Amino acid sequence: MDYDKLKSVIEGLLFLAGDEGIEAKQIAEIVELDAETVVDLLEDMKADFRRSGRGIQIVEVAGAYQLTTLPEHAPYFERMASSPGHASLSQAALETLAIIAYKQPITRSDIEEIRGVKCEKALNTLLSKQLIREVGRAEGIGRPILYGTTKEFLEYFGLRELADLPEPPVEINLEEVHLEASALFARNEEKRNDQSPE
Repeated sequence: MDYDKLKSVIEGLLFLAGDEGIEAKQIAEIVELDAETVVDLLEDMKADFRRSGRGIQIVEVAGAYQLTTLPEHAPYFERMASSPGHASLSQAALETLAIIAYKQPITRSDIEEIRGVKCEKALNTLLSKQLIREVGRAEGIGRPILYGTTKEFLEYFGLRELADLPEPPVEINLEEVHLEASALFARNEEKRNDQSPE
């Protein structure tokens, strides 16, 4: 693999690692190189980022490398963070918010069970926009956090109170849907068999 492609792969790994970062040793195992070569590549990438005037940089924190924004751009990020109502919500965040609005108080694991995917990022987004908050702890193992909506949630959606939420969609019985789908596919298969020439 050439160096440009390796650097591209490493940049992707840094992005995926997020705030936790990733150690050079772990990168080395993934790209099948020795750790010294990976450190050299990372240093080269740092210089590339500076030379090209990128809005992100690579830093080493506690032995792990991560992508961060430039400190001199902090005032712009603060403006973005201080105006939660103006940024749009992703589909994942909207789905998570809808579940919380209708099922509150609710734990993260219950939300994930309903959505069928992890929702940590969506929860963090909603918390940072102050659309949801921690409303207590559930009984049971680990006493998981319970989430509920906020006054800002009502303001964001122009609601006087939670009772103003539209009626939730009727729950779908997945077992019935699967049975109906199986019966439909079986009928179609029979029709095809009847129409096929002998």
